[in-house]
Amino acid sequence: MARRKFRSNQRHEPVTERSFQEYVFNLPAPATSRTELLRLVRGGEDTYLELKVKLSNLEKIAQEIVALANTGGGLMVFGVSDQLRVEGVDDAEGVREELVRICREQIVPPLVPYIDLVAFDNGRRVVALDIEGKRRPYQTRDGRYFIRIGAEKREASREELSALLDEARPLRYENVMVTGASETDIDEAHLWSFVREFAGDAFNEEAAGGYPTGEVLKRDLLLAAGNMGETVPTVAGLLLFGRDERVAQLLPRSSITAVRYAGDTTQAPEIERAQLTGNLHTLCEAAQRFIRRYCDLWDARPRPVAASGDAGEMLIARANYHRGAVGEAVANALVHRDLALRDQPTRLHIFDRAIEVVNARRTLGFMPVAGRAIRYGVPQRLNPQLAAIFANAAYGLDLAPGGLPMLLRQARLFSGRRADINATNDEFRLRLYGIE
Repeated sequence: MARRKFRSNQRHEPVTERSFQEYVFNLPAPATSRTELLRLVRGGEDTYLELKVKLSNLEKIAQEIVALANTGGGLMVFGVSDQLRVEGVDDAEGVREELVRICREQIVPPLVPYIDLVAFDNGRRVVALDIEGKRRPYQTRDGRYFIRIGAEKREASREELSALLDEARPLRYENVMVTGASETDIDEAHLWSFVREFAGDAFNEEAAGGYPTGEVLKRDLLLAAGNMGETVPTVAGLLLFGRDERVAQLLPRSSITAVRYAGDTTQAPEIERAQLTGNLHTLCEAAQRFIRRYCDLWDARPRPVAASGDAGEMLIARANYHRGAVGEAVANALVHRDLALRDQPTRLHIFDRAIEVVNARRTLGFMPVAGRAIRYGVPQRLNPQLAAIFANAAYGLDLAPGGLPMLLRQARLFSGRRADINATNDEFRLRLYGIE
């Protein structure tokens, strides 16, 4: 990026005002000094530098930002003329606020702006927007992709867009190797019961030379990495096929806190609290056992039963829920957890008349845009590889088909109430209502 070309072995003058990133988030942010800015301006516009006299034509500004972000990042400076004269802007704070709005609302995915207000001795101030393209490809709100060639922007061709999309395949957290894990932490019986379901098609025992656990994990399932004979399971590999005790030790935040409350809120007294640990197969079955301990699960709404006993008895009947909806709620929590959030545990709350699952999920970029889409079955998967294996019948779980749309429909038909879905404060909450 242009501005970074001039940063090596250079003393920086302090900026007169803090950057937006430091101002809002209280984090250290890259700062553009007066000396560095003048060096860049003297060189004129190029692939990584765009100069603007003022902030006008907001649609075009959004396109310029997208073009810089898709070309690897760059710097956009407001207050510099085409003749490379520093003229400044009249309302630097207003320009900054408008750029923040553009980056957040007019660009997909949203950009976190790094903005410096740089003042000169004559009182003129310029605004420098540092653009990083870490999550490219970016597009404008109307769905157009732009790239930058030299000092000009243009809309990306099909070939260029295809290259950007191909490059965008991210290294997700599920693909990160687990520090301290090894091949011995894999439950081989579980792994090979899964692999043998594909014998004769995907898996050839003779060609594989028997049952080489490490090779199958790395080569066939892409659930491990390592050089030579080393096998280090990924987060997905350990969660899917790890030994229960080692998953609890190496990935403690993968556990579920299950609580039965004697009431309808978390302020009610606790009847039982349990910490569920193990791989995903173990967790799924343990969570459903905990639910069945206090609730009745049905495939269809049960017929009402006449009350019996003394009228003065204050006994609360066990709540009834649709079996498939509850199973999908548990599976959804296990598969779509944002494991990169360390301090947001998954919680299972059982109340007298409701079941609530609280899961870690970064709110930024998920709600409200995707909140409606998931109700229609449009996936917003954090862990696609993990989800694919977990949902496969060969993994050994009896899961109801249909996903979240099935859950919402069956829960409503069964109880007469819509399931509640909320995503705030990096948590995804799903509440199902039961009947007595």
